Amino acid sequence: MTNAARDTFIVGLRNAHAMEIQARELMERQSERLDEYPEVKTKLAAHLQETNEQLKRLERCLESCGESTSTLKDTAQSVLANMQAMAHATAGDEILKNTFANNAFENFEIAAYKSLLALCDSAGVSGAKAELEASLKEEQRMAAWIDSNVEKVTREFLEHQRRAA
Repeated sequence: MTNAARDTFIVGLRNAHAMEIQARELMERQSERLDEYPEVKTKLAAHLQETNEQLKRLERCLESCGESTSTLKDTAQSVLANMQAMAHATAGDEILKNTFANNAFENFEIAAYKSLLALCDSAGVSGAKAELEASLKEEQRMAAWIDSNVEKVTREFLEHQRRAA
């Protein structure tokens, strides 16, 4: 196992763990405010469970390499997520901003998992592939769901606006 590939893989795992911490915080804050969008709330709750499993997978990958998570990165991403959620909560079109941000974030997560998978062989950790592929597939499913529901959520938002007027 080359040191550069292994070091890059470990940094990538720590970054992915912090990324999933951020995702968890965002989903927890968003789900508190989705009563008018029950389908989105249900999907977010299901993906939150997947995210918690993804965190465990990443922790197992790190442990198998004799490494641990980065408390500093995890904390920073948690704070960032809460600040972002608060910023969107003040917007009248919060559901739209969250939908757009979630769409972008899911694709960011997909890219991170693809990068980790590309490093596995060079880093000598092909045993991590199954864990990372499982998380990648979950992120791809969520990204596809968000993408296919942007128009529906937008129409629901307009309907809520019409009724409130």
